[in-house]
Amino acid sequence: MPRNPSLKRRSFLTGTAVAAAGLASEAKAQGKAPSSGASAAASPKAAGPSAAAMAAETRVPPELPPLTTQKTGSDFMIDVIKTLKIDYLTCVPGSTFRALHESVINYGNNTAPEFITCLHEEASIAMAQGYAKVAGKPLFVMVHGTVGLQHASMAIYNAYADRVPMLIVTGNADDANDRRPGIEWLHSVQDGAAQVRDYTKWDDSPGSLGAFADSTVRAYQLSTAVPMAPVLIVADTGLQERPLEEREARGLKIPKYVPLIPPEADGNAVRELAKALVAAQNPVLIVDRYARTANAMGLLVQFADLLNIPVVDQRGRVNFPNRHPLNHSTRGGALIAQADFILALEPTDLFGSLNNMSDVLIRQTKSRTKVNVKLARISSDSLLVRSNYQDFQRYSPVDFDLAGDAEATMPALIAAVQHELSDARKLQLTARGDKLRDLSKGFLDAAWQAAGYGWDASPISTARLDAEIWAQIKDDSWAMGSDLAGWANRLWNMDKPWHHNGSAGAGGVGQATPAAVGAALANRDAGRYTVAIVGDGDFNMVGPGALWTAAHHKIPVLIVIHNNRAYHQEYMHIQRMANRHNRGIDRNWIGTTIRDPNINYAKVAEGMGVRGIGPITDPRGLAPALKQALAIVKKGEPVLIDAVTQPR
Repeated sequence: MPRNPSLKRRSFLTGTAVAAAGLASEAKAQGKAPSSGASAAASPKAAGPSAAAMAAETRVPPELPPLTTQKTGSDFMIDVIKTLKIDYLTCVPGSTFRALHESVINYGNNTAPEFITCLHEEASIAMAQGYAKVAGKPLFVMVHGTVGLQHASMAIYNAYADRVPMLIVTGNADDANDRRPGIEWLHSVQDGAAQVRDYTKWDDSPGSLGAFADSTVRAYQLSTAVPMAPVLIVADTGLQERPLEEREARGLKIPKYVPLIPPEADGNAVRELAKALVAAQNPVLIVDRYARTANAMGLLVQFADLLNIPVVDQRGRVNFPNRHPLNHSTRGGALIAQADFILALEPTDLFGSLNNMSDVLIRQTKSRTKVNVKLARISSDSLLVRSNYQDFQRYSPVDFDLAGDAEATMPALIAAVQHELSDARKLQLTARGDKLRDLSKGFLDAAWQAAGYGWDASPISTARLDAEIWAQIKDDSWAMGSDLAGWANRLWNMDKPWHHNGSAGAGGVGQATPAAVGAALANRDAGRYTVAIVGDGDFNMVGPGALWTAAHHKIPVLIVIHNNRAYHQEYMHIQRMANRHNRGIDRNWIGTTIRDPNINYAKVAEGMGVRGIGPITDPRGLAPALKQALAIVKKGEPVLIDAVTQPR
């Protein structure tokens, strides 16, 4: 059958008449009375058509608009995407990119990228955020027109504030003259990127296929360049759907993607910083969003060992092994108060690290540092600042402010410190390191002792929840997608970059579950499974749909619900306001608790095709539930455990 049949009205009517005659003959052969239509056509007494009718039947009909084509603009767009070697596409289907969708699955054979079906645009973006932080490269995300981008916007802001790369494409019917009445108008806009421009790194609305190729490669290059962030391309529906003639296709070129080299801080400034660090008596190293690649942790360990400097890891990424004897994060406040020199690597809130601000009627700020402390910062954040959204935090002046990527600068800083170290100074720094190492020996025991309080309590303590998980996974190849309670960083051994997926970015609620599923997708490809501890309030946003995605695509992840049956942080805020207003706290539960009825998250999971276990209220039930769940996860399936827990 030809792919482009020319269906004309005369041949259609002729075929209909032949078919009618055939039906009449078949009925006669079977001894049945022909239908009224067949009788009229066969009877010799039937009146013939009028002259006007004959003229209407014999005139040459106009050509119908073409209905099919061999190749469209969207096919070329997928050719462009494929050159970027993106493994997956997370997406909720939408009509503004229907041509791109079809090209992905048929023309592109649903490989590189492979379509990952999501049930909400927030989940699509959050999955891409979690994936990129493990895989070290972006996902491709498509969102539908105006409304899909509105759904996705909070998650995009999370990813922007977290400095995570991703390539987002949204569809839009640019030409108003070609929009179908109704929905195509409602889902179109004059400026497709306007609503997220304040929290994306770059956007474009290319007007031709050649421009789409240039813009998409440029967008990918900018997204993956330090500081990383989401980028957005608006793909016109007409550009996607119009036929792509062979001659036009031959003239299209796809530019080669060349990654931008991360910027290093100025060499002279690095050498001056090294001199100050070597001379300092009580230096402290604060790290937050420092680790960008798998090499980052090793470089930081080398640097800390060289200077015998205590490290305060604020865990925007897994920057430093949590059991390393120079990791003194648990006593960060005391270290900062005693320091004569503080170096911060990619801090997200340096002012908050160095100051206390009271949450009272009239807020007051008090410095946590000595008056004469010297401050230094190596950060790329100053290279990407917007005016409206305040993710850049309060301004904090420093003595050494080096603009550049901290990880890329680290080899030069190590070399500069080595150059400044005399043999005598090395001995002094070794003595300092010995004291820090001796002090660290009690950290783990103290953490386990603190975790023992309320060990047998019901609801379950958050410390026991994390401890029981660690007992089951410690000998496996595991990764953590999220840890709401924070005990894992104290009790578990985290010495690999994938052992924790860092912060959510802007703190937008609903990120944890889909981000964990996205991280689990990358971890699956690397041969390990993922565990995530997720709050019940956070899970309720888009978590159930993310579970379905995990089940549908066989993504091994264990989601443990920290089910305190409340928006507990908001409960504490209302408690603070009630205390401040001197009104008592007996009504704080109104609007902050999730009970009456209690949600059974195990049943929610079962409805999404995921094995659900619980609710578990007795801590003695945790170990067998975890053992059962992990056996399923190790077979490549997702599981959810509903653990009813203490508030914090």
